[in-house]
Amino acid sequence: MKTYDLSNNSLRELNQALHDSVLLASEPEWRITNPNGAHNIACGLNDDVSVDIDGHAGYYCAGMNQKASITVHGNVGVGVAENMMSGLVHVKGDASQSAGATAQGGLLIVEGNASARCGISMKGVDIVVKGNIGPMSAFMGQSGCLVVCGDAGEALGDSLYEAHIYVKGEVTSLGADCVEKEMRQEHLDELSDLLKRADIDTDPSAFKRYGSARQLYNFKVDNASAY
Repeated sequence: MKTYDLSNNSLRELNQALHDSVLLASEPEWRITNPNGAHNIACGLNDDVSVDIDGHAGYYCAGMNQKASITVHGNVGVGVAENMMSGLVHVKGDASQSAGATAQGGLLIVEGNASARCGISMKGVDIVVKGNIGPMSAFMGQSGCLVVCGDAGEALGDSLYEAHIYVKGEVTSLGADCVEKEMRQEHLDELSDLLKRADIDTDPSAFKRYGSARQLYNFKVDNASAY
């Protein structure tokens, strides 16, 4: 495993190295030490590599990820895994706002809590949060799954399209056009698979499913106040 110390080396040089396919072919495993909350660590990775960040990371860590498996052994700032396309991003601590925003694929795991707007405008990503999530999570969620093992804040799933939301704990309130839905076997199977991938041992039947009421897809004057 190649070790890169951010206290002695440039973040720009690190990110440049992580985009060097020739280098990554011979060095597929990286450990980044002393991140000290630096922003934009390991963004836009396009190769099947493993990156361990040994400490806290700042804004937009692992943004635009493709193929790589990135683990943060600490907390992350705003926008972790923003616009991720594929791969795995695993946060061992807490995540700030907009975790997994606009992400189109891959799996984001947050072992702690995630703040407001978790999964905002998600477009195919799967997000599993072991703790709680803040308000306005999955706002305008289009596809993918958001799994919450704790509680959810206000306006969950506001203006939701077709993303699936599973919550084990309490939901403070549902957003516009988001409703509780029947948990059928297909959803139990989907949830079981996500919990297994996130290494969470809990009963899928303890969760409730939320989804779109499908009343805001097209403008209706009767719903004007809800837009």
